[in-house]
Amino acid sequence: MARAGGHGRVHGTGRVQPAPAAHPPDLPDAARLPAAPPAPAFRRRRYSRHERRHAHCLAFAAGLSQRHRDRAPRRPRRCRALRPDHRRRLYPDRPPARRRYADLRLRGALRGTYRSRNRHSGARSQRDAADGRGAGGGIVTASLVKIGLSAATTAFALSLFAILAATLAARGSRPAFLVGARNALIVNFALVTLAAFTVVWSFVVTDFSVLYVAENANSRLPLLYRLTALWGAHEGSLLLWLWYLCLFSAIAVAIDWRSHPLSMPWIIATLAAVQAGFIGFIVFLSSPFREIFPAPPEGRDLNPLLQDPGLAFHPPLLYMGYVAFSVPFAFAIAALIRGHAGAEWVRAVRRWTLFAWAALTSGIMLGGYWAYYELGWGGYWAWDPVENASFLPWLTGTAFLHSIMAQDRRNMFHTWNVFLIVTTFALSLLGTFLVRSGVLTSVHSFAVDPGRGTYMLAFLAVVMVAGYGLVIWRAERLTAATQLESAWSREAMLLVNNLFLLAAAAVVLLGTLYPLIVEAVSGDRVTVGAPYFNKVAIPMLVAVVFLMGIGPVVPWRSIKARRLTDFLRWPALVALVAVAVALLAGVREAIGIAAIGAVAFTLAATVLDFRRSVAAHRAVAKGGWLSSAWRVMRNARQRYGGMIVHLGILVIAFGMLASGLFQQSVIVSLKPGESIALGPYHVTFRGVESIDGPNYRARAGRFDVSRDGVPVMEMRPEKRSYQERQMVTTEAAIASSLMGDLYLVLGDEAAQGAATVRGYWNPLILWLWVGWLVVLVGAAVAGSARLYGARTPAAATVAQEQTA
Repeated sequence: MARAGGHGRVHGTGRVQPAPAAHPPDLPDAARLPAAPPAPAFRRRRYSRHERRHAHCLAFAAGLSQRHRDRAPRRPRRCRALRPDHRRRLYPDRPPARRRYADLRLRGALRGTYRSRNRHSGARSQRDAADGRGAGGGIVTASLVKIGLSAATTAFALSLFAILAATLAARGSRPAFLVGARNALIVNFALVTLAAFTVVWSFVVTDFSVLYVAENANSRLPLLYRLTALWGAHEGSLLLWLWYLCLFSAIAVAIDWRSHPLSMPWIIATLAAVQAGFIGFIVFLSSPFREIFPAPPEGRDLNPLLQDPGLAFHPPLLYMGYVAFSVPFAFAIAALIRGHAGAEWVRAVRRWTLFAWAALTSGIMLGGYWAYYELGWGGYWAWDPVENASFLPWLTGTAFLHSIMAQDRRNMFHTWNVFLIVTTFALSLLGTFLVRSGVLTSVHSFAVDPGRGTYMLAFLAVVMVAGYGLVIWRAERLTAATQLESAWSREAMLLVNNLFLLAAAAVVLLGTLYPLIVEAVSGDRVTVGAPYFNKVAIPMLVAVVFLMGIGPVVPWRSIKARRLTDFLRWPALVALVAVAVALLAGVREAIGIAAIGAVAFTLAATVLDFRRSVAAHRAVAKGGWLSSAWRVMRNARQRYGGMIVHLGILVIAFGMLASGLFQQSVIVSLKPGESIALGPYHVTFRGVESIDGPNYRARAGRFDVSRDGVPVMEMRPEKRSYQERQMVTTEAAIASSLMGDLYLVLGDEAAQGAATVRGYWNPLILWLWVGWLVVLVGAAVAGSARLYGARTPAAATVAQEQTA
């Protein structure tokens, strides 16, 4: 006869039926389960090792008392999948389709990766909070980051394979190796895309078991900023860089596969080497795929300065410009190794360089606009080290875009052009080093890692030594036979333009690195501010603007001095009138007067040059002014696309000069009802109110704005406080118009409801951003132009290169 134990009662069938609120018999205390509904009886002998191990998991995940959890294993072994009959006994109240889900759910909770289903509110269950587990994205996301790490590691191996296979193909002319190397680069793009997706998805579901997500997001962060958080810190920024690199590499080898058969092995090897450097850095030193256990209950949140819609576009465009220069760099390295940089090389890199330059320009302009409305100081460019880091490759890239025209049209500047593109890519890497290493103090210092700067500096050194070493080795062989015929020729103007741009880049680089040099030598900390750059770099850039008016109107080879003088006298007269107007308006700064004269001169010269071209076309085609202008631009899109770019630069310069020379500013403490005058507006302070945002609290000031006694708008600048990061940010209120911007910033609150207010009137600053759009239009027109020579067929290219 069966005897009843302390945990059940005897039935006539000989089966042991557990009591309604008791636990299964013969299990240790650490595995006791909470009270559950009665389950079907089962024999004592049916308990197995799998069932006992599963009971330990259930006890750990069910949130028992501290005494029971202390006695339970710290990390119980993962349960094997239970048989259907075991699940039926352990989950008697669930239908069959839900039993396996319950098993997986509890095993996921054991690993600290199960996320409460109430994810949208940021709340987690009491059980997860008690166990210290984060609001991760579940078993799927925990596995995804492992898949991402595996994909990145595989991509690293494929990069090494591509280097070896491409080198063997170049040495032995083995097509199979070259095809394998090309396919490796294309597969790498897919692998890196998968790796990036795993990190992005971890942000979307706020999986705090991923360390990078826990440090840069929280459950209250809006979805847009969870997506942009990928490039909000060090590891994700480099992952975005790598994704662009793999994308552009795959496109380059796919497009130019047949048109450059002899250079392609070295192009693939160079791109694969750069990929290997970045993938190795991400996988072994700066991985965004690291997991943390136990996951924290809440994330640290994204840097408040990055919680702005503009940051969804500024860093991606900036990185796009940086990385796109890698393709011309790879073509340059291939040309140097082979000792041949002919016209087909120029045609291959021209569109890539123009695309990279346009993307970098957009990134710089969007960064200036972000600083203008986010940082709350009334300006857009402060010669900050990070700003300088992006400006340096822009200057040398601009020089390269101009000098390759001389090589394409006059077969000149071969070595100079290769030197420029190597310098541009090296400066792009230097910009990444300065931004991500943390060696420089900057308002952009929110994604730095000083410990990993050594690797990046070593990688930059390898690129520079390899690039400049090849330039020195091949300089004599690449020397062009064509020489300058006259100092008054377009190629001479392009060379002078290049020298001014490189001189400006050199002084900006010196001012940016000087604090590092002084600290390394003497240990003293120094800073180089805006006055240095304004006094040294701005005059060189003014000279470049002046040359923009002369270079395009001067023909190739030479021009008679009298003819040039006859053409330039009208632009010179317009410049004198503009300078006189500036003096009457109260401008007394020498550099400001020179800049106004240069802008007026170049604008008049550009308009007259275009009018002369349209008039010549009308004399032949007998059309109207508009139709003739359209045909002229359509037939010479590269020339007139560049002219539109120049007009955009002039509009940007106009906005910079007007807002800088005629800006009004005031800092005052206002009580409710008090007013200030800024530009044509009258601003009245009404008070401060509190606002609760999704992940911040804010004080918002209310200002009534009137013009000529007529109310026109209400402005509400804010001061936001982010509790997770313990940071306070300023949200300026800006009212823009073609005549200028009214700019208000709320300061600290004083007694009796008063507040400190900073106000600015920035006249004509909107034209700065309009000029950027004009530059993009011009770049698109120039990029759509047919190249000067027809694309050389593959067979002809081989013959041409072999006989060179």
